[in-house]
Amino acid sequence: MSGELDLMPAGFVRAIDEMALVDHHVHGVTSHDLSRRAFEELITESDRPVPSWMTPFDSQVGHAILRHCAPVLGLDPHCTPEEYLARRARLGADEVNRLLLGAGGIGHFLVETGYRGEELLGPSGMAEVTGVPADEVVRLEAVAEQVAADGCGAGAFADRFAEALWERTRTARGLKSIAAYRCGLDFDPAPPTREEVTEAAGHWLSAGGGRLSDPVLLRHLIWTGLERGLPLQFHIGFGDPDVDLRRSDPLLLRGLIELAEPTGVPLLLLHCYPYQRHAGLLAHAYPNVFFDVGLGVSYTGARAVALVAESLEVAPFAKLLFSSDGFGPAELHHLGALLWRRAMARVLGGFVAEGEWSVEQAMRVAWMVGAENARRVYDLGG
Repeated sequence: MSGELDLMPAGFVRAIDEMALVDHHVHGVTSHDLSRRAFEELITESDRPVPSWMTPFDSQVGHAILRHCAPVLGLDPHCTPEEYLARRARLGADEVNRLLLGAGGIGHFLVETGYRGEELLGPSGMAEVTGVPADEVVRLEAVAEQVAADGCGAGAFADRFAEALWERTRTARGLKSIAAYRCGLDFDPAPPTREEVTEAAGHWLSAGGGRLSDPVLLRHLIWTGLERGLPLQFHIGFGDPDVDLRRSDPLLLRGLIELAEPTGVPLLLLHCYPYQRHAGLLAHAYPNVFFDVGLGVSYTGARAVALVAESLEVAPFAKLLFSSDGFGPAELHHLGALLWRRAMARVLGGFVAEGEWSVEQAMRVAWMVGAENARRVYDLGG
């Protein structure tokens, strides 16, 4: 920790380290052992093969794994990738998951299951490994694609999707849209007409269904989701090359935000890097907008302090949430929590050391962002 934290009461950093976080957007962990190649492919957002002349361990996230995950697995910090992966293989996936997830200190997981869910532990599996509650976040596009796969006529699509969504979300805590990946966020924000939906569904279904990228249908999914009334998450910014970063700026959602405001449904902007300041502006201006900097925290590693500091600039503190967006290796889940805690301690500790905040204010904001805001937004209780 930086020197200013030496001026803090002894319990301040410890309290942040020990708080039970709510990870409001996360995916499951892999339940099987991983080869070096498979592991390295999962610690990068690139979907291209890793060139033979480099390794993803030579990155912020890679160095963070060797610094912070190695001790959890019984190794010295800053060990070599070869030592780390050998230790990981000896322990086996089940033990690695138990150790790293347990060390993360999460008190409640909200698990998004719409991407490669068959390869990962679902909410029940995550709950079993960790001994803490885990609820589901349902991806809108995955439900629509399953409706098409089950067989559906164009004229019936709107009703079938609504029925399927209500059925799939009987116990869910939230919804998610990946419109940023499928068509970009610069879409017409108004709900499409029934006739427009039927026409677009006809084109999509006649082509065999599959990956849904039609802007009219994606708008329809979003508005049906708003009618469902659960908190609605949107992927923003950084992700794999399938997303056009230029069209994933949250400012492009302003029209939808304003049209959706009367519904009272919380809109949650996920990840947001490098648009975290844009997300903070929207959260400042609109009561229905919330955001996090998950994913970016893990991938910026030792620079996560700067990212977290920017997230705390203009947004009301009641509008900011914690997430790891861990996917696959439990290292990403662990780092999301650990690096966020370290960054919050440094940033808030700096405010206190400079006399700008009291210790009590700093702890209140840490609890709000780490758990309380998510418990309120998703009606988790406790």
